[in-house]
Amino acid sequence: MDLIPVPRVALLDEDGRRFTFGPEPLLDAGPGAGPLARWLRRELGAATGWELPAAGAGVRAELRLRIDPDVEWDRGPESYRIDIGPDGAELTGASAAGLFWGAQTLRQLLGPDAYRKAPLPGRTWSLPYASVVDGPRFGWRGMMLDVARHFMPKDGVLRYIDLLAAHKLNVLHLHLTDDQGWRIEIKRHPRLTEVGGWRPRSRWGHRASPLWNETPHGGYYTQDDIREIVAYAAERHVRVVPEIDVPGHSQAAIAAYPELGNTDVVDTAALGVWDDWGITENVLAPTEAVLRFYEGVFEELLELFPAEVSPFVHVGGDECPKAQWKASAVAQERIRELGVDGEDGLQSWFVRHFDGWLAARGRRLIGWDEILEGGLADGAAVSSWRGYAGGIAAAEAGHDVVMCPEQQVYLDHRQAGGADEPMPIGYVRSLEDVYRFEPVPPKLSPEAAARVLGAQANVWTEVMENQDRVDYQVFPRLVAFAEVVWSWQPEPPERDFAWFEGRMAAHYARLEAQGVDFRPPGGPLPRQRRPGVPGRPFEGAPPNV
Repeated sequence: MDLIPVPRVALLDEDGRRFTFGPEPLLDAGPGAGPLARWLRRELGAATGWELPAAGAGVRAELRLRIDPDVEWDRGPESYRIDIGPDGAELTGASAAGLFWGAQTLRQLLGPDAYRKAPLPGRTWSLPYASVVDGPRFGWRGMMLDVARHFMPKDGVLRYIDLLAAHKLNVLHLHLTDDQGWRIEIKRHPRLTEVGGWRPRSRWGHRASPLWNETPHGGYYTQDDIREIVAYAAERHVRVVPEIDVPGHSQAAIAAYPELGNTDVVDTAALGVWDDWGITENVLAPTEAVLRFYEGVFEELLELFPAEVSPFVHVGGDECPKAQWKASAVAQERIRELGVDGEDGLQSWFVRHFDGWLAARGRRLIGWDEILEGGLADGAAVSSWRGYAGGIAAAEAGHDVVMCPEQQVYLDHRQAGGADEPMPIGYVRSLEDVYRFEPVPPKLSPEAAARVLGAQANVWTEVMENQDRVDYQVFPRLVAFAEVVWSWQPEPPERDFAWFEGRMAAHYARLEAQGVDFRPPGGPLPRQRRPGVPGRPFEGAPPNV
């Protein structure tokens, strides 16, 4: 069975027998399985033409769905079991989520055409006699999608939720605000999207490129769009983690509301939404008025992302230049009032304020590993991006950690060293490199290792101007990442990449059926290249920090 992620136990019938479905299979959904039954009728029905009517009393259905939380599942609530034999297939989940992940495995077993939007003429459907018992290694299996640098319309986000779910990934971290755009409607501050949602042009390529795309760029999600995204994800057991960046990466907000910036050192009224990449000096002013403004933003955010499906709120907290604070009399007076350790202490004060504010409302703050500087409240979590070091420090200090080191799982980094790689950024991170990524550093104590919630792959979109470019950078490497965070693996050097690569041969056909514009194993197709657009490649192996 060419299953990805590889399950814990997968036993095939030695005689190669298969169960062949008739033209109109019956579906038996036990208590709590109704949502999955609707999903199967919609998604699997589109590919097969099946209506999957409910089985009547005393009739044995070919597809049977059960939730059994009382079974001893050694992989937690997301575990599942599949049994396929002469009377069809039975899926049992320890929870609705486990049952849903079992359905993803069932779909893979049906073959690549099970991912199509309409049935192919003459296609018949069968499953191998088999037993599969499975469950994930980590509870946080995610992807960060940056929609601030290049906006992805709502339908594209919904599509990516489906792609995550198909690979048993269960967290979508949405990077909603940055210097180059504000992407979420805030009703009490409408200029955040009216002004902050649009920029006049964009750098074409890396920030050192001399090229420009002069087409204005922008867009945002209405609050109803966000509600739809969150509900769509919840139906697929994917949590959405929103990110609102503070106090750096905030020029789009300052362009919309100049009073948010350091007005005593910069003419903030003259600032526009930034059209370049990198880190701008324009950061939020450390004033009570700014805190109140962002509290209003977060109040609306919490209503859009309910705690039961989005318990975490990401506040960024990274890459905050201090030059304006050093020059600002207002900032210097605030440092003296608070008694903090200079400008670094001011940044920590900013993050800690929202740490406490969110905790008082039953949410958990998560931020990039710079938020460790100055200390955190007990419930805060850390996204370790500059390497493993921040995550190690956070876990040893008793904080939960999501591992996303840029040297390993930043999917904007190039996939190969060839000259045809489009806009090559960073170190080469091949499919095999991602497959050998290990979220838990060996130097962690057992107690600290238990603090690693999981990992996520980060997709920064400065050089990804549309969905096809995102697809190219993300796939197939996200497939390898999905196996790393779902399946229990040997140590990285001992992982059987050749076996994984062999299973990928079947998985490429699944991606093609889903319309994913992935990077082919032999290198980019001509239309996937970007000749003459500069990147910033680094040579050699990345540092393991």
